[in-house]
Amino acid sequence: MTEYAFAPPAAASAAISGSSQRFPIHRIYCVGRNYAEHVKEMGGEVGREPPVFFTKPADAVVGNDVAIPYPSRTSNLHHEIELVIAIGRGGHDIQKDRALEHVFGYAAGNDLTRRDLQAASKQKGQPWDTSKGFDHSAPLAAIRPVAQGHVSKGRIWLSVNGQVRQDSDLGEMIWSVPEVIAELSSLFELKPGDLIFTGTPSGVGALKPGDRIEGGIEGLESLRNTIVAV
Repeated sequence: MTEYAFAPPAAASAAISGSSQRFPIHRIYCVGRNYAEHVKEMGGEVGREPPVFFTKPADAVVGNDVAIPYPSRTSNLHHEIELVIAIGRGGHDIQKDRALEHVFGYAAGNDLTRRDLQAASKQKGQPWDTSKGFDHSAPLAAIRPVAQGHVSKGRIWLSVNGQVRQDSDLGEMIWSVPEVIAELSSLFELKPGDLIFTGTPSGVGALKPGDRIEGGIEGLESLRNTIVAV
């Protein structure tokens, strides 16, 4: 029996739609620049270069209806609604035509971003960790198991205080779900419990304490959170 110097932290997990079971989270991977209009609004050029990947810690996930403290060291917190892939079967160098066999389910997620810190990191050629991987930075609705069908198209949207800011379709993704899985698995061995945030459409914008955020993807549970002052 392993003896620890102190009690280990609780395992990170996410809700599963229609089940009392939880999805144990191994790692969180994220795709940047996966919608052409978002690439343009961030000042980039649209192309089919390989996806940009970054990560968040597993315990950055917070569930539906959770109040999120406004993070420190930023004055420009942004929302980014995204389709999230939950991996149920691992693998390395997964072929695109077999990629969907590795999916456990799908969920709506919000890739919260300290935009000012990200801009500073980009300018200096530094990593994005402080802008993307902070506490509570990965709100996630319940995961819908793949038994109810795969997700490849449908409306993706987000509103703040009832005003729609992001409104697009999953069919607008530059890199599809199978392509994302195949490319990511060529860089990392995927494991059951991995989550992949697949990128956000245009319309990202600033949040402030008191804001009510609601976002969703057609056929999946909507995601609702509030931003609160610390």
